[in-house]
Amino acid sequence: MLKIGLNMITNTLNTNEVKNSAGTEVEFQRLSISDRDTVFAAIGESYARPHRLSIKHTETGGGTKKRRRSVIRIDKTVDTLADATLEPSVVSFYLVADIPIGGLTTTAEPANCLAELVSFVASLGASTTILYDGTGNGAAALLAGTV
Repeated sequence: MLKIGLNMITNTLNTNEVKNSAGTEVEFQRLSISDRDTVFAAIGESYARPHRLSIKHTETGGGTKKRRRSVIRIDKTVDTLADATLEPSVVSFYLVADIPIGGLTTTAEPANCLAELVSFVASLGASTTILYDGTGNGAAALLAGTV
């Protein structure tokens, strides 16, 4: 069974862990923690326009059939135009990892899958440049709803 050391995330994400599409750092402060569920709030968010980052893990099964489902999610309240009136609406993106931890002995293959996903979303193919601005091939397809 896969055993991974705990890498606890700090209470404040403020050293370039999170950046927006302009490459500007977005700072988050831990808001709550419960067992395997943590929520961070953007520093400076308003009550009416929350901006949250959450991390949650659940495990199911046992023995070699044991699986871990981990979700990292960003929810941001933005203004949208509805009937010529600005109204709040939530934009959400999340990454789900579903890993058969009972049958693995290393994190090599899950790490490869994650690297492939990140590189697809954040690059232009042959380029080795990682793009944070949402213009990578995968990000552009995701945002435009194209294949």
